[in-house]
Amino acid sequence: MAEFSMDEGEYLVRLARKSIEYYMERGSVLEVDPPYSKLKDPYGAFVTLNTYPEGNLRGCIGYPEPVLPLYKAVIRAAIAAAFEDPRFPPLAKEEIDRVTVEVSILTPPERIDDKVENRLDLPKLVTVGKHGLIVRRGVYSGLLLPQVAVEYSWDPEEFLSQTCMKAGMWVDCWLKEGTEVYRFSAEIFEEEEPNGRVVRREIG
Repeated sequence: MAEFSMDEGEYLVRLARKSIEYYMERGSVLEVDPPYSKLKDPYGAFVTLNTYPEGNLRGCIGYPEPVLPLYKAVIRAAIAAAFEDPRFPPLAKEEIDRVTVEVSILTPPERIDDKVENRLDLPKLVTVGKHGLIVRRGVYSGLLLPQVAVEYSWDPEEFLSQTCMKAGMWVDCWLKEGTEVYRFSAEIFEEEEPNGRVVRREIG
């Protein structure tokens, strides 16, 4: 994946926050023409909201696949993270200045379960601090971003198991034939505080 500049990353984080505020005020989706051509290319993207200063998750929604221009994926993911994450109530107006915004830009998912003869070797293909994971089986699907494994100090095997649980499946689903396992990487930009300076987050 191409490296994104700090200017591009900051633009996306500001865009995510502005999209939430715009939708909160008007009930409609913000329309923009981004100043950076790369942001018009299709990428997967997630927007994460965390409470400040506690750092607790307040919403996280996104697009694993590059199905939209990046800036549009960020706009839609931001609105969904704020108002449509089923784990949380919709973000209230008085909360907007008590959350930080984080944008993760994803590489296309790479299937890895078909790269090993023995599925017990799958953890060898997962690098904590670099890879995020997706597991899929039938109607079940779960995704965890790369930063999650670092935050919880998981090793690759635990990371795989937790992704299975995120999908609503049994903890060792990644060992079962028929379960598809994908890895991806991400570039992450985040606010240090609400409306504050935007930095590139290094998780490796």
